[in-house]
Amino acid sequence: MSVAKLMATATCTAFSGVLEATGEQVGQRALLERVGIMARLSQTLTGALVTARWDEDSLDVLAAGVDERGEDLPSKGWMAMRRLGWPQTVTPPAGVYVSDRVRRGVQEYAARTLRLALHRRGIVAAVVATWPADPSRRTEEEWAALRKLLPAGVAGAEIRNRTRQVRAYVTEYGCLPAGLCVLEGPPQVAPQVLLAAMDRQQVTLQRVDEVTARLRVKLPLHAVPASGRDWAWHVLNIRLPPAVAPDAVLHTPTLRPTGAGRIAVDLPHSLPVPATRASGHTVALGFDWGVNTLLTGTLGRLTGKGQIKRVVTDGRPLIFDATVASAALHRLRTLREHLAAKRDVITTGRWRTDSAPRTWPGANTSIGPGYWRWSTGGCVPGSGT
Repeated sequence: MSVAKLMATATCTAFSGVLEATGEQVGQRALLERVGIMARLSQTLTGALVTARWDEDSLDVLAAGVDERGEDLPSKGWMAMRRLGWPQTVTPPAGVYVSDRVRRGVQEYAARTLRLALHRRGIVAAVVATWPADPSRRTEEEWAALRKLLPAGVAGAEIRNRTRQVRAYVTEYGCLPAGLCVLEGPPQVAPQVLLAAMDRQQVTLQRVDEVTARLRVKLPLHAVPASGRDWAWHVLNIRLPPAVAPDAVLHTPTLRPTGAGRIAVDLPHSLPVPATRASGHTVALGFDWGVNTLLTGTLGRLTGKGQIKRVVTDGRPLIFDATVASAALHRLRTLREHLAAKRDVITTGRWRTDSAPRTWPGANTSIGPGYWRWSTGGCVPGSGT
C-alpha cells in the first residue's frame, strides 16, 4: 500500500534560551529582542526585494516558471530568485553583516510573497478581461465568460472583492487597470524568519522526547551586527503541544515575535498515512447544510453486487450542535451592549432611549421614551427634554 504524508503546523512558544558557547542563560526579554532584530532585518530586506520586483514583467516571469534560457525554475523560492539574478539589486543596510543563510531566508520569503500574488493577479486579469456593462449585476453570459478565465478554486467572495477593487479604480481614473501592480501596491511583509530555507550552518532541530524539541539557531547579539562574531548559537527548548504526535517528524520552523511579547515558533510536522484509494470504497459519510442546524450528516454503506447495488443507511442523523457556542456569543453580545451603554452614560452624562426603553440595572424602565441621567446614586430617569 502506498504511503502519503499528512502535514500540519503547530504554534509553540520559546520562553528562554542558552548561549551554546558559554552556557549563559538568555531570558525571555533578551531572547525576544534578538529574535526581533533578526525578524525586522528579514522584513526590511524582503520588503525591498518584493518592491523591486513588483511589476507585471517580473510576475510574468514567475508565472511562466522558466528562466531566460528556457529552463524550469526550481520549486524552492530562494533558488529560483538566484537563478533569475533578482537578489543582486538588494543589499543589507550599511554596516550590517548578513550571512548567506540568512539571505536565503529573505529570498525564500520574497519568492513566496510574489508567487502568492500570482493567484490574485489571475483573478484581476479575468475580471478586467470580462468587465461587465453593469458591475453590480452580471448577466449569465458575462458570468460564463468570467468563470472560463478564472483560476481554479476561486471563491465567490474573491470575485466580489476584486470586482469592487476594479470598480473603485475605474471610478477614480476613468479606465480599467493594466494589471494587479497598477491596482495595488507591493504586499506588506511581516517581521518573521523563515528558517526552512537555511541549512545546518544556521539552524538545526532535534526532538528530545515526546513533548520537547531543541532548536539551535544563530541569532544576532547586537542591534547592528557588524561581523560574523556578532552572531551566536542559541539553544531553545520548545515544549510541543498535544497536537504533535509522538511519532511525528518535525520540520524546520518559522520564528516570529508577536505583539504580546511572545516568541512564536510555527513548527511544521508530518505523519505518514496510508494513501486513500480513489475507488473501491463501501462506506461514505455525507453532509448537507441546514436551516435549523449548521450541518447534518449520515453514514451510508454500499451493499449488493452488479446491477442490484444500493446504498443503505440506518437513518440516524449526525448533527453539528452549536447551541453552547451560540449561547456564549449571545451572552457576550448582551454584555457588550450593556458596557457600551454604560460608557455612553459616563461620557455624555445621559443615555437616550429614543423610542424603545432599554433595561438598565436599577432603572425604572416604565417611563417610556427619554433618557437616564447619571448621578452619584446611579442611573436615574431624566426629564425627557
